[in-house]
Amino acid sequence: MSQEMYAAEPEATRRDAGEAESSRASRGWWDRNADEYQGDHGAFLGDDRFVWGPEGLDEAEARLLGPTGALKGLDVLEIGAGAAQCSRWLAAQGARPVALDLSHRQLQHALRIGEGVPLVEADAGRLPFRDGSFDLACSAYGAVPFVADPVRVFREVHRVLRPGGRWAFSVTHPIRWAFPDEPGPEGLSVAASYFDRTPYVEQDERGDAVYVEHHRTLGDRVRDVVAGGFRLADLVEPEWPAWNDQEWGGWSPLRGNLIPGTAIFVCVRD
Repeated sequence: MSQEMYAAEPEATRRDAGEAESSRASRGWWDRNADEYQGDHGAFLGDDRFVWGPEGLDEAEARLLGPTGALKGLDVLEIGAGAAQCSRWLAAQGARPVALDLSHRQLQHALRIGEGVPLVEADAGRLPFRDGSFDLACSAYGAVPFVADPVRVFREVHRVLRPGGRWAFSVTHPIRWAFPDEPGPEGLSVAASYFDRTPYVEQDERGDAVYVEHHRTLGDRVRDVVAGGFRLADLVEPEWPAWNDQEWGGWSPLRGNLIPGTAIFVCVRD
């Protein structure tokens, strides 16, 4: 047996985690777990579908990036693209997407599904593009929940967008941080302070973070958007649809019918 077979399970805790540690943990976690993630959720995500979150809200109906017909010919940056499913949908609408992700393994899955969308491996806080390169930017649960300094990411997005450009991103709804991350009844009772911004960290036996997720309150997110140079145009809290009977981690029909699970921020670069 390999040494990995004997590796201890990561310890879950709440502690500070800075920018470098968070980035390193995210890259490693997604490289290690990309295969399982795509295996578990690939059918739901599709190969060329733009889904904003576990509720199943589809951009084809939500139109948070604008009318579907208006996407043709636009340059679009997808941040935290994973296997680039959203970018493929954008390309099918006539847009010119670029799919960016921190994880090399996630981008390998993008190549496995199909070529045709430019792929870039980079950190969302250091976008390797010139000023004003894109008309739109989007992120479905990518990058933002995992970075220690979201304002830095937003300022980078602001920099690479053209005036009038739109930036839409989805994250776990902040209220969920007050509840256990469980899909059943145990996930319906408040167990922690909503106002505790201490990051959730999984760390190895040496105390090094192997997974980090950062909590911001709803007000924090709004202030971060403004500090990044954007105007908040809409805040969407998708309701759980009757057709969706699947569980995805802590997301489930039981919880989804009672408390929001996803928040989508639609921002404009004036």
